[in-house]
Amino acid sequence: MGEKIYKTMKSVGAFNIVIGIIIIVSGIAIGTLIIAKGAKLLKDKSELTF
Repeated sequence: MGEKIYKTMKSVGAFNIVIGIIIIVSGIAIGTLIIAKGAKLLKDKSELTF
């Protein structure tokens, strides 16, 4: 009985680590894109008119 619980907890822990890594990587990628687009806006600031 205890071994089944241990295996279940192990698989849930591995899943949580994988999801955490995916969230960190996607956060870094999205942050980089936002910074790049913001830099482009600052670069072209003089050409923007409303």
